[in-house]
Amino acid sequence: MKKYNSIGELFIDYRAFNTLSQSDFASELNVDLRTVQRWEKDLTLIKSEKEEDIVLNTLMPYQLIHNLNAAVPIPTFYDFKTRKYSLSSQTNALPKLEWYLDQINVESTNLRTIDFDFDIKHLEHFIDSQKKDDTYVNHELIKEAIRLLPELNFVFTGKSGYYAGHCIVLPLKEEAYLKLKNQKISNKHLRASDLVNYKNIERPIFYRYDITGDCNDSIFYVMAKFFRFFRTIENKNYLMVSYTERDDNYDLNLQIGLHIVWEDKELQNTLNLEYPPRFLEGNFEEFLNKLN
Repeated sequence: MKKYNSIGELFIDYRAFNTLSQSDFASELNVDLRTVQRWEKDLTLIKSEKEEDIVLNTLMPYQLIHNLNAAVPIPTFYDFKTRKYSLSSQTNALPKLEWYLDQINVESTNLRTIDFDFDIKHLEHFIDSQKKDDTYVNHELIKEAIRLLPELNFVFTGKSGYYAGHCIVLPLKEEAYLKLKNQKISNKHLRASDLVNYKNIERPIFYRYDITGDCNDSIFYVMAKFFRFFRTIENKNYLMVSYTERDDNYDLNLQIGLHIVWEDKELQNTLNLEYPPRFLEGNFEEFLNKLN
């Protein structure tokens, strides 16, 4: 993560990360060019009502924008790849495994099942922009996942009411799982017909399609709800499957019971990642048994 001391510094890096000119950025936010230039030189603060437009269009966390958009900014760390912020260098990395176990029963009223009609625009914008592919998310796939598995398809909103995290998990048919495992298809190719009611099959296969949070606190609430589902599931003969390009969860995934099936080192070089994108599978029973 990089420490930001001003909104101007953040906006300059945002444009560089997304290969945007000042004119592009101005158009994205529906402001004139000189406004962007003043913001980047820290000559003018952003009007409070404009903060919402910036959050919704750039997908940067509200708290990050709010902290830096002040006469006396609050220095805040941020990582454009993971879209996480932090208030101190000590909380940049994901918490240790014990943290999730100790607090697994803590719940939040800010967690709710995805409302497709209300939430899909944000989820699609978030995932498509992260993958740099405007056709990555299939609407019918997400809609069917919500219908079949509402417990693991939810959003988390922060105290300010803005999106702060989400969890999308797909109950896969074995045929789709094998195609993913053998690199015949990718997430982008999954469709609603690839999903199944996990309660009706001998070995349920859950695919971690996308899980994220804008800071460690948000990730904690999301992951605690995620793990509670598997703690109470009746059929322990399940398989958890995941593909991830994130650097920050490499060790954590191995600690919770997943193992690496394959890695894409060529894509690692293309994306300039510390660890290669990887396909993992396993289950959480050994990890969750530590609660007993």
